[in-house]
Amino acid sequence: MEANEHSIKLYYNTESEKLKMPEYGRNVLKMVEQLRLIEDRTKRSEQAAAVVRTMELLNPQVHQQEDWAHKLWDHLYMIAGYDLEIDAPFAPPLQTDVESRPIPIPLKTDRVRYRHYGRNIESIIDLIATEPEGEVKTAMIRSLAIYMRQQYLIWNKDSVADATIFQDIEKLSEGRIRVPEGLELTRISEDTTFARPMMNLGFGGNKGFGSQRKGYGKKNKRK
Repeated sequence: MEANEHSIKLYYNTESEKLKMPEYGRNVLKMVEQLRLIEDRTKRSEQAAAVVRTMELLNPQVHQQEDWAHKLWDHLYMIAGYDLEIDAPFAPPLQTDVESRPIPIPLKTDRVRYRHYGRNIESIIDLIATEPEGEVKTAMIRSLAIYMRQQYLIWNKDSVADATIFQDIEKLSEGRIRVPEGLELTRISEDTTFARPMMNLGFGGNKGFGSQRKGYGKKNKRK
């Protein structure tokens, strides 16, 4: 069917300019475009304040943010494409600052050898390996072993021998750390419960949903 003077023209948002801030809608964009047509700077600034109040009504959750009024004026400039000459209560934001991409954080991609201990354990072991032999290093090894035992009990069996933890330390350190003979770890109370992270929140009245780990009562002495 060919269009004629009596045809109704339909407009679709997909054919329109993409909104920079969709939460305010296309009508706010049209208001901002009308602001540029006002020649008098004073009147243009007054109408800009009215548009900001409209934006506040359309986006009331902005009040939950700190310095929300400043953010609304920044949003006005962003909708205008940073091309709006008005007398605003706040300085206009710089486009380079708003649209600049954050510096990517380098992440380690190498495999974690013992995933139940985590990657940070390897860094701690590297630190301890540089310590000179003595009481301080022995105390550091004992503290490390206690923490590793806790992580082991969270993710693995209900009990673990101290010798197993000591062997893991020496393996992870690639022989740079030798656990002193006769080193003993503190006793774990029978009432101690280990649960996996986010697994013991008790949603829906199901308390203790996570796997519970109880320790052993005797000291395990390295042989």
